[in-house]
Amino acid sequence: MIKMYTANWCTYCVNAKRLLMAKGMEYEEINIVDKGMSREDLFEITGGRSVPQIVINDKPIGGYDNLLQLDQAGELSA
Repeated sequence: MIKMYTANWCTYCVNAKRLLMAKGMEYEEINIVDKGMSREDLFEITGGRSVPQIVINDKPIGGYDNLLQLDQAGELSA
């Protein structure tokens, strides 16, 4: 299960969604702007304040750069 915390104005969020779609991976998107969440709320959930924040199987992995690293290492599909 993948959850991605995003914001409307975030280009890294678009890139992360594009990568997951290209891999055929489903994810739940939680838009922090639409939900009225603060950066502190996001930090309490994920340990990060920037978007996107990506959580895979209840484990926060960080943002788009971290997602890309997992993919390049062949660990994303696993």
